[in-house]
Amino acid sequence: MRRTLRIGTRGSPLALAQSRWVQSALHALRADLQTELRTIKTTGDRAVEQPLSQIGGKGVFVKEIEDALLTGTIDCAVHSMKDVPGELARGLVIAAVPQREDARDALVARQPTTLDRLPHGARIGTGSLRRMAALRAARRDLQVLPLRGNVDTRLRKLDEGHVDAVVLAAAGLRRLGIERAGIELFDPEQFIPAIGQGALAVESRDDPVRELLAGIDHSESRIAVTAERAFLLRVGGSCHTPLAAHAIIRDGKLVVRAFIASPDGTHFVRGARTGSVADAVQLGRDLGAELLASGGAAILQGLGETAHAG
Repeated sequence: MRRTLRIGTRGSPLALAQSRWVQSALHALRADLQTELRTIKTTGDRAVEQPLSQIGGKGVFVKEIEDALLTGTIDCAVHSMKDVPGELARGLVIAAVPQREDARDALVARQPTTLDRLPHGARIGTGSLRRMAALRAARRDLQVLPLRGNVDTRLRKLDEGHVDAVVLAAAGLRRLGIERAGIELFDPEQFIPAIGQGALAVESRDDPVRELLAGIDHSESRIAVTAERAFLLRVGGSCHTPLAAHAIIRDGKLVVRAFIASPDGTHFVRGARTGSVADAVQLGRDLGAELLASGGAAILQGLGETAHAG
């Protein structure tokens, strides 16, 4: 392994905070390790005003970083797990899934309140099709508006009055040290988080660096994320598909919840599976098959998507 470990990352404040956390964890593991961060601008960073579904969705925040891994410009990369496509580029692996942060979604309003108490017709901003569908399913009267940008940008637009509330990942707020009065954290059993939300993916080539990174892997977090990503692969949805999956280990069992929805929230299928932690992949796949059979396939077909067979 090279003397200095070159860590690739996006340049947003949140991405840098996450990568510095990984740096610290690696230094705690090996005090003699030298590391440096290398920022890489991705397609998703360049097209900040366009909806993700129009610029490629999944992969737009990782492709350029994976290219740098494959060419040897960097030795590993730190991603938000929810940005990582179900299938990695050939030759790359998720070498570590550090301990997961809070996976829940958070409602942040200009005046402290809850989703149930927002005024009729309130404007909520989000750049996520999943959140749009879930919000519309919960309250038909709300105006759910597209809103992209990093966390600070979205909070600034909230404070400037462009929207009445925004929905953000609680993990991002925590990692950035942002504290605001009256944040509502949604129940993840009802408002199911994005696949991998709150988790980090430390990606590398299949080389000796992988062995080093394994030292910061957290087994329970990896098991949960494995089930969620198995659901994604089975369903075969893309950036145009509002879907979610969230897994937790409870009383020694793995519980997986998921949904597939239409963007307007009018068609919404959801379900859950419980089983052995050793069966994470099968549980995710089985839940995907169940939701496809109970209406998810029709939703995907209506969106021009094709579910994965088998």
